[in-house]
Amino acid sequence: MASPHLFLCILLVVFGSYLSTISAAGDVTPRPNRAGAAVPLVHRHGPCAKSPSTDKPSSFAEALHRSRVRADYIMSRALRGRGTTTTMEGKYVVTLGLGTPAVEQVLLMDTGSDLSWVQCAPCNSTDCYPQKDPLFDPRKSSTYAPIPCGSNVCKSLQSNHLNNGCSMNGNGTQSQCGYRVEYGGGLKTRGVYSNEALTLAPGEVVKDFHFGCAYKQRGADDKSDGLLGLGGAPQSLPVQTSALYGGSFSYCLPPVSSGTGFLALGAPSNTSDFSFTPMTDFMDDGTSYLVKLTGISVGGKQLRIPRKVFEGGLIVDCGNIISHLPSTPYAKLRSAFRAAMAAYPLIPSDDDDTCYNFTGYSDVTVPKVALTFTGGVTVDLDVPNGVLLDGCLAFTESGSDGYVGFLGNVQMRTLEMLYDARGGGLGFRAGAC
Repeated sequence: MASPHLFLCILLVVFGSYLSTISAAGDVTPRPNRAGAAVPLVHRHGPCAKSPSTDKPSSFAEALHRSRVRADYIMSRALRGRGTTTTMEGKYVVTLGLGTPAVEQVLLMDTGSDLSWVQCAPCNSTDCYPQKDPLFDPRKSSTYAPIPCGSNVCKSLQSNHLNNGCSMNGNGTQSQCGYRVEYGGGLKTRGVYSNEALTLAPGEVVKDFHFGCAYKQRGADDKSDGLLGLGGAPQSLPVQTSALYGGSFSYCLPPVSSGTGFLALGAPSNTSDFSFTPMTDFMDDGTSYLVKLTGISVGGKQLRIPRKVFEGGLIVDCGNIISHLPSTPYAKLRSAFRAAMAAYPLIPSDDDDTCYNFTGYSDVTVPKVALTFTGGVTVDLDVPNGVLLDGCLAFTESGSDGYVGFLGNVQMRTLEMLYDARGGGLGFRAGAC
């Protein structure tokens, strides 16, 4: 008999084109009609991954370290004018078609990046990292074209410090637009900024999608074929397709161990089941999305936290695993959570993390944690998937009170996160995947 997880994966393939959401019980619930397109989204260690990763999921200590590195780089990028971009840590991927005929590409999804790219042939093992799928070969696509160096599209890279200058074709007569991206985790990618057909779903083709055709990579990789940028700058997928889908998009991140979520372009025709909080850009970053947290509750009890300590706001970052809170909110949350979990043994930690040893416990009761945002929007995090990671409270300290924090992808799990470009808000819908 097929496993429940396999059954869920098959259901999503069958109903994916109808924008259906699959619940943990295996039910198929139609989502609000959209004028846009939706594609399945999975965790690369999850059971529905196209090619499940053979490496082990990061431990909490590893995830926390990488999360802090990513947060530091986002802050430094904003302060020094986008010299680098974020680390590749999200681990949620989508499968899209690139070229004509369309070739499947498994791309890491990231709201902290703008420029999308894939590794391109010809590229040997010295210049490109190993990937499970064949490299995208632009020579086999009838719709591929390099972007000219002097074009406005190429000039837009210069304003975002993504341009690597102009490279000459083999005949030395035609210049091409070069790109270069350096990620905080050590990965560097460069190649030709290009134009291609991008297939989102059957019948949903973006004819002139600008992406990086990568010919040289250095440093660590995340085993995907490339990256899909969902930030707010002109190079991102939502901005490039704003004429088609209005610039809005949403996603639902499933728990690692079960089911499939989705990435959808365009806003639902009916948003009555969403709760919205105002959303702005972060500083002059142009990429990151910012919301304001106003309160936290644990086990249904509101914590006594002065609202002024939240003034820095939270960067909504699906590429960051763990949420970061200023010192006072983090300390209050940690204390209340530990009190509610007093029945379970804490694992000693030099970093004062909140991790538990659940060995021998057949039933673990995790308290409900809720976040309240500007406008009185209260979001109940999924329990335990939106609260715990590897048996640890998936929050850490961002810095002093008033400092900018991060809303990580653990806390987003099972929620539909709707980035409403026209309304300037972030919408939350519970139990979406």
